[in-house]
Amino acid sequence: MGDCLTPDGKAELITRNLQEVLGEDKLKEILKERELKVYWGTATTGKPHVAYFVPMSKIADFLKAGCEVTILFADLHAYLDNMKAPWELLELRTRYYEHVIKAMLQSIGVPLEKLRFVRGTEYQLSKEYTLDVYRLSSVVTQHDAKKAGAEVVKQVEHPLLSGLLYPGLQALDEEYLKVDAQFGGVDQRKIFTFAEKYLPALGYTKRIHLMNPMVPGLTGGKMSSSEEESKIDLLDSPSDVKKKLKKAFCEPGNVENNGVLSFVRHVLFPLKSEFVVLRDEKYGGNKTYTDVNELEKDFAEQNVHPGDLKASVEKALNKLLDPIREKFNSPEMKKLSNDAYPDPTKQKAVPKAQNKSTGPEEVIPSLLDLRVGKVLSVSRHPDAETLYVETVDVGEETPRTVVSGLVKYVPSEELLGRSIVVLCNLKPQKMRGVESQGMLLCASIEGENKKVEPLDPPPECVPGERVYIEGYEYGEPEAELKPKKKVFEKLQADFKISEDLFALWKEKKFLTKVGPVTCKTLQGGGIS
Repeated sequence: MGDCLTPDGKAELITRNLQEVLGEDKLKEILKERELKVYWGTATTGKPHVAYFVPMSKIADFLKAGCEVTILFADLHAYLDNMKAPWELLELRTRYYEHVIKAMLQSIGVPLEKLRFVRGTEYQLSKEYTLDVYRLSSVVTQHDAKKAGAEVVKQVEHPLLSGLLYPGLQALDEEYLKVDAQFGGVDQRKIFTFAEKYLPALGYTKRIHLMNPMVPGLTGGKMSSSEEESKIDLLDSPSDVKKKLKKAFCEPGNVENNGVLSFVRHVLFPLKSEFVVLRDEKYGGNKTYTDVNELEKDFAEQNVHPGDLKASVEKALNKLLDPIREKFNSPEMKKLSNDAYPDPTKQKAVPKAQNKSTGPEEVIPSLLDLRVGKVLSVSRHPDAETLYVETVDVGEETPRTVVSGLVKYVPSEELLGRSIVVLCNLKPQKMRGVESQGMLLCASIEGENKKVEPLDPPPECVPGERVYIEGYEYGEPEAELKPKKKVFEKLQADFKISEDLFALWKEKKFLTKVGPVTCKTLQGGGIS
């Protein structure tokens, strides 16, 4: 659709329903030359709720206008904001956000292939970014940093230094994501003006800022992740949605601070350019509005009853939530949700061995602790001609010792310095007197002239990076696999190399966050 619009038409679509735009002239100038590059970031803290449909609906507008859109999962920001996401839950919450945001976008018909998804820690831990944080801290005053974060960072009596860093990181994201504009709520305005002031001080360009109004929650006031009754969760059942909407502030004739009407204006109406109010025939029957201002006028004049409006929103909202509920109804997704947001009121679960009603535990690939490793040294085993003893960096403080039977198949100089895939949660085992603390995964073709090749993670991967099976990126690996359960052996029976040289389990790829795991030549081989 973006290709059919004039630059003015694109600008109108990009800015509709926004409360404020800083840099509108610059936006129009860019649109005369090329498409706008814009990003929206979300800190991976509390569970996303239905208010997240408001920015999602604007992202749909940006894409319709032809914009190149980046979505940032700001995991490091989540930790810095008064540790709203504990470090040990950060990875799980980021995965939860990624799945739920993608499900929301698909629910409103946004094509994911037109979006770029980025995690903050993919670039915010780089040398260049870190040096820019230090450069920024040498020119920003404490007063400006505190003022910038006042409406976004949690305010406490004795604030942590991390909260003062937060606005600077958000400003630098604009440069490192190489965008023209940042989109957010009007509560971000102080951070946006902070970025406009300080990015040029580092020699970087001032960006455009697009601000949504603060839309009241469906149940009145601001919708908050931390207040259960103030929000409708994306996974709430239809009966929960009905119950919470019944409590929503929707006074007859009152258009101000009306979360139900605001949701129609900012989410439901832009999606289809119309909204149907469902009414009994004796009250005039259903009415379709093609202008949201007409709906608000009719509500103000009490031609639309709050009960009818709520029932109509309930039906439309459940239609949006159904595909999200369905996606999160699988055992894997339920586990991810429970692990990322553990219930603090629940006591520790009964160990499985004591729970007689529990059936056999499902063997799934996320039980394996597979990581990218880098071979630091290779030597021959002192007491076994066919074995190598390798020292491997798997992202821990101390490298691991791995014993492998590759002497006949791979020259030591080919192993040294290369990236490999290591299974890290096998029980350590002595092999001819040397303890092996992991297994190096290789492709192999059996036969008279047996061939073996180590698997190849993408070259950009760093030691310790997680390797997972497509669709099983959530869930925590076992601390140590129990030999009697034969978890690896059961899964390994379905490992293979595809015809196009991808490592697979049951036709699903072995993946890292930067791409798939492959093998150089052994098409159709097994993996062990």
